[in-house]
Amino acid sequence: MNRNMISSDLKVYYWYKSNESLILRPPQDRGRQREKVKIRDSRTPSGGTVSEDSDSGVFNSQIRDKRRRSGTWPRTRSLNAPSPIQQFGPCGRIMKNSAMVMTIQDPASQRLTWYKPPLTVLVIKKVRDAAVLQPFIQLVKWLIQEKHMVVFVESSVLEEPLLKGHGAFLSIRDKLMSFKEGKDDLTDKIDFIACLGGDGTLLYASSLFQQSVPPVMAFHLGSLGFLTPFEFDNFQDQVTNVLEGHAALTLRSRLRCIIIRRDKEIKDANENNGMKSRRPNSTNLLVLNEVVIDRGPSPYLSNIDLFLDGRHITSVQGDGLIVSTPTGSTAYAVAAGASMIHPSVPAIMVTPICPHSLSFRPIVVPAGVELKISVSPDSRNTAWVSFDGRNRQELCHGDSLRVTTSIYPVPSICSQDQIADWFDSLAECLHWNVRKKQKHLDDYSSYTSSHSSSNDTLDSIDRVDNLDT
Repeated sequence: MNRNMISSDLKVYYWYKSNESLILRPPQDRGRQREKVKIRDSRTPSGGTVSEDSDSGVFNSQIRDKRRRSGTWPRTRSLNAPSPIQQFGPCGRIMKNSAMVMTIQDPASQRLTWYKPPLTVLVIKKVRDAAVLQPFIQLVKWLIQEKHMVVFVESSVLEEPLLKGHGAFLSIRDKLMSFKEGKDDLTDKIDFIACLGGDGTLLYASSLFQQSVPPVMAFHLGSLGFLTPFEFDNFQDQVTNVLEGHAALTLRSRLRCIIIRRDKEIKDANENNGMKSRRPNSTNLLVLNEVVIDRGPSPYLSNIDLFLDGRHITSVQGDGLIVSTPTGSTAYAVAAGASMIHPSVPAIMVTPICPHSLSFRPIVVPAGVELKISVSPDSRNTAWVSFDGRNRQELCHGDSLRVTTSIYPVPSICSQDQIADWFDSLAECLHWNVRKKQKHLDDYSSYTSSHSSSNDTLDSIDRVDNLDT
């Protein structure tokens, strides 16, 4: 076996063709002959064991069937970076610290499994789009009649004029459960989410769940569809595979955004004077794409202070600032000149909007930091904040916005796997690196042979000229 990777719940083991083990072996043990290692692996039947000298026969027909269903899984190498060695040179080493010990699961091994069979499904469809009506009715009818699931939809969907006059929908309308955004709490009520539309349907699904999010299966029936990898054709087989637990997951990180308003005494004083503020007292939201701080309607430059873990990093003078997740790096951030980051990379991206500085480039910071954003004391104007394009509100002097990575990601179901889905979206939606191919040159040998006579003539002319001089 030239290279193999076996992942468990605790660690990731690598074996290479050479006799040295790159990871998890102390430096003093490198020269020793490796022993056969057996660990429990979820990819083997009944949680069996896999050893270094195991051949491909250990993966039975059931595993091969899962591989066909989910593209290239199981992957032969980890998506995580190799664990670095702990010793540097003869004397230096990293100090042992309990904070260093943590469990990091390989994103390539993130597979969907159900603790119990899913019974409830939330179906979100794109609004004001007649092309989605027929697929919506087909999916809902099939889930109710064939899968015997309880289907939730928005209450506004039940009142759509086009659906009200559709005979097939009227036969199942009374069997649907409805909810209203902002009034009904869906926490612990939904087992599975199906989105029909574009990227906005997935963003909306994320906003409905401010804590744990059920697995999301997004069908491409919208405009762009960067986050919607599934085609609606043959949806029965695709949904059945997901309900049986045969799917890869991309855990799309979200940002926890908290607005802390100025001192409460100032608010109380205004209220005592009969001045009621139009701003909300507090904001605590999770965003999937980005939080945007801009200058709003003011003609002046934004003057925003940026802090990282309590340390002042810089002041942003320009149109504003984008703080985005890796998922959001292909949205507003990429339009502002940022790089595109794979959603499995743990990071936060900070991108200025039209900065009045030629040297202010987008940066990527570790996912574990806390960002604080506030209006500079000497700023001529206030700032405005929006969260995934919604809940826009003013950020005044003395207010601050705290941004951290949330512990509640969005489990997005993959059509193939984490890598293939992302690059397919780059190619199909953004036409990444699309250009005409450069023409190749003719074979050099034939070129030189066909021009040898002319070259000889030129050489002879040069020799004659030299003789004349």
